[in-house]
This record gives sequence, C-alpha cells and structure tokens, in this order.
Amino acid sequence: MVSTSDAKRIVIEPVTRVEGHGKVTILLDEANRVQQARLHIVEFRGFERFIQGRPYWEVPVLVQRLCGICPVSHHLCAAKAVDRLVGGESLTPTAEKMRRLMHYGQFFQSHTLHFFHLCSPDLLFGFDSDPALRNVVGVIQKHPDLAKQAVMMRKFGQEVIKVTAGKKIHGTGAIPGGINKNLSIEERDALLNDMDQMLQWSRGALRIARDYTLQHLEEVRDFGSFESNHLSIVRADGALDIYDGGLRAIDADGNRIFDHVGNQAYLEQIAEEVKSWSYMKFPFIRSLGPEDGWYRVGPLARINTCDFIDTPEADGARKEFMALTEGKPNHITMAYHWARMIETLHAAEKIRDLLNDPDLQGEDLVVKGEKRREAVGIIEAPRGTLFHHYRINENDQVVMANLIVSTTSNNEPMNRAVRKVAEQHISGNAEITEGMLNHVEVAIRAYDPCLSCATHALGRMPLTVELVDHEGKVIDRRAKD
Repeated sequence: MVSTSDAKRIVIEPVTRVEGHGKVTILLDEANRVQQARLHIVEFRGFERFIQGRPYWEVPVLVQRLCGICPVSHHLCAAKAVDRLVGGESLTPTAEKMRRLMHYGQFFQSHTLHFFHLCSPDLLFGFDSDPALRNVVGVIQKHPDLAKQAVMMRKFGQEVIKVTAGKKIHGTGAIPGGINKNLSIEERDALLNDMDQMLQWSRGALRIARDYTLQHLEEVRDFGSFESNHLSIVRADGALDIYDGGLRAIDADGNRIFDHVGNQAYLEQIAEEVKSWSYMKFPFIRSLGPEDGWYRVGPLARINTCDFIDTPEADGARKEFMALTEGKPNHITMAYHWARMIETLHAAEKIRDLLNDPDLQGEDLVVKGEKRREAVGIIEAPRGTLFHHYRINENDQVVMANLIVSTTSNNEPMNRAVRKVAEQHISGNAEITEGMLNHVEVAIRAYDPCLSCATHALGRMPLTVELVDHEGKVIDRRAKD
C-alpha cells in the first residue's frame, strides 16, 4: 500500500446514477500507476438501532423506509421474519400468492428503472460519450420510444405494488401471518389489459441487454470481471425463487459450497467483517474465511446458482446465457444487465400467471400459531439476497436487529471491480478525463447498488475530482454539479 503522503489521490464523490451516496478514492504512485482503489460508503447506517424498542408488528412498515426504490423487498423480508415471531410462517395460498405478486411487481419496476434510467445511457451512447448526452434526458431525446416504454413498464410494476400493498411506495399489505387485502376482479382485469404489452416490451429489453453483451463481448469479458463465489436462495427443486427457499452458495467453478440452508441457520454460514474506511460491512462465507469467502449476489448470482427458471421464456433465455460459458458460472460483471433483463421477463411471466390464479380472490388471509422471540427472514431483493434478523422481549419490543442488505454482500466485489477498471483505464495517465472516471462508475452501476439501503445519513451531492501530486499540489481539477 502506498501512503497518501507519497501518492496522487483521485476522488470521485459522489458516484453518480446509483441510489444513495458513496465515493471512490484512487491512489496513484509517481508513475501514475494505481496503487489502491476503493469504494467508500460515507453515510452512517442506523436502522438496526432506530427500530429497537418498537413493537414487532410495526417493523414491516418501518424498515421499508430504508429505501424508496426497493421498499417492497424490506417490507416482505421483515414480514417473513415477523410471520415466524407469531407462528404464522405457513401462509394461506391467498396470502403467499398476493405477496409474491407484490414482489414480482417490485422486481419488474426496479429492474426497469435501473436498466433504462441509470444504465442505458452508457450502453446506448458509450462510456466516453459527452456527459451532457449520457443521461436519461439524452435517452429521451435520442430514443423517445424507448424512454416512453421504460416509463410505462415501471408504471405497470408500481400499479402491481399498489393493488397488493395498498400504495405504490411504502405500502402496508403484508401483516404478521398474512396480508390485509386480496385482489379484486376489477384490479386483476385492469392489470391484465396491459399484460401482453409488458411481455412484449420485456422481450425487447432482454434483446437489448443480450445483444449489447454479445456484440461487445471482447470488451466486457475483462471489464471489471473476476472469478468469484455466488450466493442466492433457490427453491427446493433448485428453481430460481425470489420469495422463499434455501440458501445456496457455489464457487467459481460451480461447485456447491453449501445448499438449501434454512433461513434461521444463516449465521452458521455467513459472517461480516468491518473495515475502517467504510460504513458498510463485508460479508463472507464462514467456512472459507474473509480472504476467500466473499461472494456476489443479485441477478448474475441467481442465474448462476439456480438449476432452472419455472417460466418458459425466461428459462430459454437462461439457457442461452449459460451457454456463453458452457454451463459454468458466468463471471462477466457487465453480464449483470443481461441477467437482470432475464429476470424482468421472468417477472412479467409470473405476474401474468398469478393474475390468472383464482386464489388471489380468496378470503382466508391470516394465520397464527406458537409465538417466538427470535426470527430470520430471507428474500431475494432485485439487487440480491436480503437478510432480516430480529429478537423481541417479553413486551413484544424489538431488542436486536441485524440487516444484511444486498449491496452489503456485493461490497467486496464492487471494490474489486473498481480496482480492476481503475488499473485498466487510469493507470499511466497523468490527465483526468471524465470518460476515465465514468468507466469506474459503469462497473459499480452494473451491480445496481442501493447505498441508501446500506447507509442512512445526509450526503453531499456536488462532485469535485482533484488530481494531487506527491507534494500535495493540485495539478488537475474537474467539478460536476
């Protein structure tokens, strides 16, 4: 490691076109070679403390305030833990399918938002293109039909959330042991009217992501990519499942490290490391240790870990995706986008199937049983595996909470991607260019990080980057509003 007194220091603050606030620091030696590159999460995270002392039944509503982009994930993950606290984890068919419909609506809108609004400018215009064009406004100007499609797809996902959770953002649909409403025929039919269009647009979005990866394969194959472990939940038969299942972890060659681990036993397999330069922890697989046990989560990991997808079009797309690496895990960081759009098509297929399921009009909504003092809920959020762990006292108050959010699990992989891209595109260059810095951000965006889920304090929006020589003199400076 090079000391800061002997190094040039580049700071990207904040990282743009992601949810939340973070910064990147890059240290260069006198020959402008990258010596260190880190993604820093600079905001304090405090929700585990905020909810202590609150009654457990408030938790599913409180914790979703972590985020306005993926509140359903936190709402449902907390609800799954609270279900167990009240002995109501064996939901009625109506309750489970309503929750699943809510969650697929969340995946559909979240994946659409990230791909079209945050990432597509890089893919459509190029990493080094004019930043005045390389944004969502540029997409609207140059690709108006695509921009409208993105808005309408996200709107559809939000409408699915509204009819299942009561509101588009921060709903109340999941309650201890079940749900507080079913789906009316009128609500069902309104969504079905748009279903064929959503499926068609999902197929088109998948083609964009797939074609970009294949057409730029030589470029993206090594762009911020590396071999890694992967983790997700899978259904009992090995299918991709975003609502419930057992934990499965595989190594870089696809060998299983552990499989079908139950929610309540997650601490036997997963631990967290703390580092001084970030408020975000570094999870790892206990049996491998922090040096080798880090792993990736999210769409890429889910496609790599599952055996199949239970909707035909998405499974066909999965097979094509896996054929690129001859059935072995795909480690291409930019392939996250392709995997994300496979899941978007899967979500559309599942929404269609659930809307046609008469169980959604059922009236048996809540169950309860033997009460417990401690419980864990695990779910797949759009960004990856999400853990909620709670303990309550005799007065039904939360006394302990531990949340491992998806972005936290991807902390080490994102740091490795930052370092690799910095080495590839910044080392040996004395002058900062906006395009060089954007390459680093592109690698981070592939993971769709939600820094607001991992950290919770006010951040600063202006971006100022300074290049400082080893004597502390500012030799180049760029600012972005």
